[in-house]
Formats: sequence, C-alpha cells, structure tokens
Amino acid sequence: MSSSEALAPYAQYFTRPLAEVAADLESYAQLLRKWQAVQNLVSRETLDDVWSRHFIDSLQVLSLLKQGDHAFLDLGSGGGLPALPLAIALRGPNHHFTLVEPNGRKVSFLRTVARELKLIVAVEGSRSDQIDSRETPPPDVITSRALAPLPQLCSWMAPFFAPQTRAVLHKGREHVEELAEAATHWDFNVLVTTSDTDASGVLLTLSNLRLKSVR
Repeated sequence: MSSSEALAPYAQYFTRPLAEVAADLESYAQLLRKWQAVQNLVSRETLDDVWSRHFIDSLQVLSLLKQGDHAFLDLGSGGGLPALPLAIALRGPNHHFTLVEPNGRKVSFLRTVARELKLIVAVEGSRSDQIDSRETPPPDVITSRALAPLPQLCSWMAPFFAPQTRAVLHKGREHVEELAEAATHWDFNVLVTTSDTDASGVLLTLSNLRLKSVR
C-alpha cells in the first residue's frame, strides 16, 4: 500500500492537499530513521513499518476532533507521536501544538522536525508536573501515546483540564482495567473507540475530568 492510499481515509480532515501531507510525513520518517541510530525514538521492530504502526495510528485521532479544537497538548511526546503527524495534517495558523518531553535528545529531535517542516509547534523540555498549568493556555485536546497507565495519566492531565478540554489517549487491551482503576479516584466521561490499526487497541476520549470529592 502506498503512502497516499494509507492516508486516503483521513484526507477529509487535512487542512491541505494529501500529497503535501504525504511529503511532510516522508520527511519526518527520514528524520526518524536518521535519529534512531543515536536515540531510541520508537521501537526498533516497528521502524520498517512506520507508516501503519505510527503515522496512521496517530492520524486516526483526527476523526475524534471537533471543529473548534485549535490548541493541543501532547504529554510524553518521545519521538513525536501522535502530535507531529497531527501537526503535519493540520498545519496552518489555526492549530498550535505544545509537546512535553523531558529527554534532552528527544527534545532536540522534536525541535528539528518542527523547524525543518515549519510546523507551529512548541517543545517543552520538562516533565508535565514541572509545568505551571496557570501559565499554560488551556488546551482543547490533550494527547498521549504509550506513556503511562490511565490513573497516572489522569493525575498529570488534570491540572491542564478546562471545561472544553478533552483527552484522546491511545490504549491497549488493558484499557478496561485501567478505566476501572482510574474511576476509583477520578470522575470523567469516556468514549471508547476501536483502533483502526490495532485489533486489541482503543482510543479513549475523556472529558469532564475531576478528582472525586472526599466524603
């Protein structure tokens, strides 16, 4: 399957022609392969299948976005997934992405991709709990992929939640147990969407996240 064929189901959400998105994603893939030699950005077994395992897996978030979603916050960005494919697909002045990543080499990689592809992306070289949420514009969407179990993610995301904020999270087969555990301490609404790329995976869309009141 060509890159254009792989991208076709999501092209309706792009802010520019499919061919331009495909070209930028290929440039991103080349940088990913180059930097992988010195920094473990993605699992080495998946590097040869970067389009389906990483890019398409990231872009499926597009179908869950709303028209008013403009500000994105990505926690534990690592190699830039899912945030950079989304920033490439939605490139333009109406969408801004903040990527949070504490590893210095990964921060350098993320900034290199953003600079070379001219993306509207800011990279915070710190952990999410080191960022003052009062000085951060409330995001419309929080993303995270393969960072931590849901209960821990809720703790990290909660300070950034505003009334309009939603979190769209990649999760695996353990999502049922993670949801149950998170619900012992957190209140939230959740939509579970089957993954397009992983038969055992889902996307969890959380809204109205708040710590349970102690009685």
